[in-house]
Amino acid sequence: MCNCKEMTAKFAELDEIIEKHKDERGALIPILHEAQEVFGYLPYEVQERIADGLGVSMAKVYGVVTFYSQFSLKKKGKYKINVCMGTACYVKGAGDILGKFLERLSIDVGECTPDGKFSLDSCRCVGACGLAPVVTINDEVYGRLTPEQVDEIMNQYELME
Repeated sequence: MCNCKEMTAKFAELDEIIEKHKDERGALIPILHEAQEVFGYLPYEVQERIADGLGVSMAKVYGVVTFYSQFSLKKKGKYKINVCMGTACYVKGAGDILGKFLERLSIDVGECTPDGKFSLDSCRCVGACGLAPVVTINDEVYGRLTPEQVDEIMNQYELME
């Protein structure tokens, strides 16, 4: 992490978040959620600041971050692509769709493109089995996909700002 003004401002915001929640029961998870909104992910320095602010061990913070799938240790892209690999989606070709995204983006699952525009993940189930196979990009759901549709979807996002 750099020492630029933006990071200083983000850490000041994190300190405010910790202060706001620190006396609440179960404060760790709400703080982690808000911290991830501020930073986009939860790097070591952020986890350490939260642990110090709450007076808990770094192991406890890291344990929570790595247990819950909504928390990320790696930077995410502006467009977060998530390919459902649950049973219904997998049986209907999600592996091929994931392969097409891997090829198109030239990154691995869990990574972000160098320009910070896209990140790619897979998950167990998004709860839309009737639309299998399913991909989400941020809050947009794409169902009944084929590998051929990946290029069309990606072209739309690449044209955006």
